[in-house]
Amino acid sequence: MKQVMTLYGLVLGAGCLAAGSLGLEQALLLAYGAIALMALTISATFLWLWQLRATPLALGMSLSWAGSGLTIGCWWAMQIAQNPLWGLEAAVLFVFLSLLICGAVIHFSVIQGSFGLSGLSFLWPVFGAVLVSFGVLLAL
Repeated sequence: MKQVMTLYGLVLGAGCLAAGSLGLEQALLLAYGAIALMALTISATFLWLWQLRATPLALGMSLSWAGSGLTIGCWWAMQIAQNPLWGLEAAVLFVFLSLLICGAVIHFSVIQGSFGLSGLSFLWPVFGAVLVSFGVLLAL
């Protein structure tokens, strides 16, 4: 845990340094671009692990990281292009978010076995998340 906190401190410090030297908006664009590319690299690695049948979570991890990388990358590209996200780009964003949600559902499916559950019980946290999100939307 000490190493993780040290790494976090270093990354946060680098972010503050970048914000101070480049400006906050440019530092955020730098960070979003970097994490989008890292996420896609991690996704490819998990897809390779899934192909090797190294772990049952590999496909879910690959989809989740791909969805995250593409979602963040889409936002990043729209910011760089100074384009509003309301046209065809918004529809493409739903394609990427669907990958992310699919990966999460697969995760819940695999994780349910750790709790001794079976069947479709893994869908409860999925439906719960959708209901909470919908409730927040209604409250706006």
